[in-house]
Amino acid sequence: MEYSECSDVERRELALLESRIGRTHLRQRLGIEGDHEAQIVRKGTHFFHLENWHAAHVLIRSLLFVAGLHGRGRRNALNIQVRHNDISILRLPRAFEGYTLLHLSDLHLDSSHDFVDQLMDKVRDLQFDVCVMTGDYRFRTFGPYAPSLSAMVRLRPLLGNVVYAVLGNHDTIRMVPGLEAMGVRVLMNESVCVQRQDEELAIVGIDDAHYYGTHNMQKASSDINAGACAILLSHTPEPYRHAAHDDFSLMLCGHTHGGQICLPGGVPIITDSDAPRALARGAWHYHDMVGYTSVGCGVSIVDVRLNCPPEVTLHRLSRRQ
Repeated sequence: MEYSECSDVERRELALLESRIGRTHLRQRLGIEGDHEAQIVRKGTHFFHLENWHAAHVLIRSLLFVAGLHGRGRRNALNIQVRHNDISILRLPRAFEGYTLLHLSDLHLDSSHDFVDQLMDKVRDLQFDVCVMTGDYRFRTFGPYAPSLSAMVRLRPLLGNVVYAVLGNHDTIRMVPGLEAMGVRVLMNESVCVQRQDEELAIVGIDDAHYYGTHNMQKASSDINAGACAILLSHTPEPYRHAAHDDFSLMLCGHTHGGQICLPGGVPIITDSDAPRALARGAWHYHDMVGYTSVGCGVSIVDVRLNCPPEVTLHRLSRRQ
C-alpha cells in the first residue's frame, strides 16, 4: 500500500502519523500490508494464515455441523464472560494499589452485529480505571476496515475516558487515525505515563510482532526511567522473553484466542503462536515479569467457540512485597 493509492484525506492523516512514528515504520507497515493484499508469498514470515484459507472456513463449519456442535458453538461465542484477575507486580507505585484495567483483545468487531451488542451489554456496567486493547479489531486480515471502525464507534462510549491500544495482525495501520479520532490512543512502539497522586505508571505498546514484525521494544521503552513500573501491551505473547529482559513488570496480550475450539478441559488444538502453550491463555509469569494472555472477545475463521468461552478481563493491580 503506497501513499499514491490512498485518498487525499488518508494521505494527510498518514503524513501526520509518519511524523510521529517515523518514515521507516510507516513505510514498512504499509508495504507489508500491500504485499499481503496482493497475496505475495515471502520467505521467513507468517505468510500463511489459516483464517485466509477460504476452504478452511467451509471445512471447519461442515465438520461442526456433522458433529452436531455448530449451534452450541455459536451460542458459546456470544456468551462473553467477565474474568477478574488479581495481579501482584514489582515496583507498582503505592498510588496505583487497586488500580483496575479493563482488558479487551481480539474483538473482530465486524464479525456480526449480534456480537457487538453482546459485548456492549457485558462492559456497560463494569468499573475500571483505564481500558487497554491488544489488537485485532477487524475480522479478516485484509480488505475493508470501515465496518470495524463503525462498530468501535458504538462501543467506545462504554470504555471510559482513557483507552490505550495496539494493533494486531488483522489490523491495517490506516485504522489508526480513525481510532484516535474517537479517543483510542494507539501506541505504535510508544509509551505514555499515567499519573496518580504524583506517582507514575508507564504503559507501553508495540506494533504487531506476529505477522508484521514491526515491533520495536527498544524504541517503545526509550522514554521510561530505569526501575519504573511498566506495563507492556502486545498483540501476541511471542516477544515475552524480550519483554521480561527489558524489565517490564506486566505484559498483557492476546492473539491466540485460547485456541477458540478446544478439547474438553480447554486444551487448545491450535494457538497460531510461536510462544509456549503455557502462555496461550490466562495468567502466567516469566522470570520476574507477570503476564496475561486473553482468550479474546471475538472469533476468527468461524463464529464458534468450544470449551473456550470469550472474555473481557478486569485486572486489579497490587504491589508485590
